[in-house]
Amino acid sequence: MEINKSKKILVTGSSGYVGGRLVSKLLKKGYSVRVLIRNPERIKDKLWYNEVDVFKGNVLDEDSLVGALSDINVAYYLIHSMEANKDFVKSDIIGASNFAKFANEEKIEKIIYLGGLARENSKLSSHLKSRIDTGKELSKCGVKVIEFRANVIVGSGSLSFEMIRNLTERIPLMICPQWVYTKTQPIAITNVLDYLLGALNVEISKTTVIEIGGKDVLTYGEMIKRYAKIRGLKRYLVPVPVLTPKLSSYWVHWTTPLSANITKPLVEGLKNESIVRDKKANFMFPDIDLLSYNQAVEDAILNLDKKSIETSWSDSLISSNGNDYKVNSVMKEGLIIETRKIQINSRSENVFKTISSIGGDNGWFYANFLWSLRGYLDLLFGGVGLRRGRRHPSNLKQGDALDFWRVEKIILNKLLRLKAEMKLPGKAWLEYELIEEKNSINLFQRAYFMPTGLFGLMYWYSLYPLHKIIFKGLINAIKDKVEAEHI
Repeated sequence: MEINKSKKILVTGSSGYVGGRLVSKLLKKGYSVRVLIRNPERIKDKLWYNEVDVFKGNVLDEDSLVGALSDINVAYYLIHSMEANKDFVKSDIIGASNFAKFANEEKIEKIIYLGGLARENSKLSSHLKSRIDTGKELSKCGVKVIEFRANVIVGSGSLSFEMIRNLTERIPLMICPQWVYTKTQPIAITNVLDYLLGALNVEISKTTVIEIGGKDVLTYGEMIKRYAKIRGLKRYLVPVPVLTPKLSSYWVHWTTPLSANITKPLVEGLKNESIVRDKKANFMFPDIDLLSYNQAVEDAILNLDKKSIETSWSDSLISSNGNDYKVNSVMKEGLIIETRKIQINSRSENVFKTISSIGGDNGWFYANFLWSLRGYLDLLFGGVGLRRGRRHPSNLKQGDALDFWRVEKIILNKLLRLKAEMKLPGKAWLEYELIEEKNSINLFQRAYFMPTGLFGLMYWYSLYPLHKIIFKGLINAIKDKVEAEHI
């Protein structure tokens, strides 16, 4: 069916995992997109921010929705609370009701909603039930709804996948509750987006529920073991009957970066089997090529490698000024991200020239003996060390070797990203980004590390005190060098 690119699309949940990726896809296909968001500041770092119509509003505040759906043909409803508080059920219903009311008044063509996959006749967790009830509420005002129901979405950044990733990476021997035997049908984020986009041009006469899942039906234990195998890890599971959802959520909290407040509703839902039983999706979307769980995992890992750090990692930036060396350190999408910011009184070309001259015979500007020591240790363990130097003393191009780094990406006067090629229990990057501000430059220095297993985490945190000295000193030295040479 020919895509009607004249349609104007509204996306809610654009700051979230699925919504943010969907906006990019819609824009690439040529659609006009409006995003409804409570706080526009949350999406200002998105590459697509200046390409969309931003409408500030909150589905819980009826008055704020006036005008949000005017001239809209199709709306995506991708809002759902994941907080473990008592009011989320009420909030979900109020939000859906308010949104549906305005959608009906504006006579939009349809609402496309992404909910949770579960059998309605089973004893559902409160969050899964709320997701199903939200879909019903959206259709009460007369607007047709295409409701997709999915469970585990496999992709870097998905909450359910990040829980699996972090548990597997960090814990060699896992004491697991009985939910590890619960069957589910995980689906790749790529396929979820395929369905959401495909629904734009599906004609329906009434509200339609579509169950979606990937190629494989697996238990959670099997998903953990398959992830471990792909990552080259040996993991052992010991199921025990005494771990309640509440205790399990705290266990996840203690062993991963994910908070108990977030994981508790997720863990509670794991007791419910979530398998596609209605094959409607196969007939309505015959051209969608479903990925296997292994393929989805490999793509998620590849996203952190080849596709690298393009879009979603910038929200780790810190807000500081001048010589504020406060460090922002977070765990995101399987990565440890350490960010520093400094203001340099110079032009971007001067700053970039200095950054581009790091390494080789020029040295590393600060604590050069420590960089040399790291190079000797790398040689000792069979790595490349610092002996490769660099092709040119001041110019760099993509693909250049730079001591034990490789230039992964370079944008003149804006960005330099180096990927580590030293021997490491994981993968690492060092990135510099320049952002102009009046008569000065804000320089962001980011160190990324994707650890392999528990040893990788131990490696990073054992070296953290040393990294703190080196990276703080390095960004400070860059500032001093630029301002000394370009007064």
